[in-house]
Amino acid sequence: MTIASSSPPSRLPLGGAEGAGTKQRTRRAQTRENQGDGRLAAVFIAPALLGFAAFLLWPTLRGIYLSFTRFNLLTPAQWVGLDNYVRMVHDPIFWDSMVVTVEYVAINIGVQTVSALAIAVLLQRLTQSAVLRGIVLTPYLMSNVVAGIVWLWILDTQLGIGNEIIAGLGAERIPFLADETWAIPTIALINVWRHVGYTALLLFAGLMAIPNDMYEAAKVDGASEWRMFWRITMPLLRPVLAVVLIMTVIGSFQVFDTVAVTTAGGPANATNVLQYYIYGAAFGRFQFGYASAMSVALLVVLSAITVLQYRLTRAGQSDLG
Repeated sequence: MTIASSSPPSRLPLGGAEGAGTKQRTRRAQTRENQGDGRLAAVFIAPALLGFAAFLLWPTLRGIYLSFTRFNLLTPAQWVGLDNYVRMVHDPIFWDSMVVTVEYVAINIGVQTVSALAIAVLLQRLTQSAVLRGIVLTPYLMSNVVAGIVWLWILDTQLGIGNEIIAGLGAERIPFLADETWAIPTIALINVWRHVGYTALLLFAGLMAIPNDMYEAAKVDGASEWRMFWRITMPLLRPVLAVVLIMTVIGSFQVFDTVAVTTAGGPANATNVLQYYIYGAAFGRFQFGYASAMSVALLVVLSAITVLQYRLTRAGQSDLG
């Protein structure tokens, strides 16, 4: 009698058809999840994109177009090609305004950066009190117009408390905002007073990212505070400092409101910064085409300065490893 041998049923190896189906279902679930996250992100980004397009992108494109036209709001824009740019190149007031603006930027950025860095380092090394940080930030909470008016009263030659103190000390009164020599440095220092706290807190945030172990190791090796500042703080703070410099330089080139409420470009155009000259051409003389051309020139200058600063300071690289 012959007994038929039966072979055991074959089994699918792990990772076969069933495993492949599981992987496909997992991938589809991940795809649906990513699509859902993408739609949610688009909902949150949409208001910012609309604001950017309506208040930045479209005005920029419109301004570039108007820079090639003659336009005064009362008649349709008339295409004139490069006439506005040729006029700008031969306009001595434009170049004088550019020189005044560069002088303001040099004073403002130099004093503000050094002062903000000193305040940030003191906050990091001596105290991290939230109260002191709030006090440092207080001037920034005041608008530029209010700050300008307050300092206009303080520095008034005849009635200002600042000149009263100077006169009380036996010195001659100083026409801070009425003298060609004093006007731009005074406006620059007013804006330093207002913005230095905000800049200091940005640098302070960068300092907080530096590991404290590096300072402790340096102290063990006998390094002084001055040596630690130059060998640890400055190299590791460089990317943050570079970004802060880019932001402050761009903001300084756009100074307008402080000049408008204190000197109105005077005396004798000594404070006629480029933004104020552009404003006068557009809304004072209704030369919107020429004002747009100067605005485009300022945009090109700021773009070039930003790219140069970014490369020279290596803002995209960090020494923290």
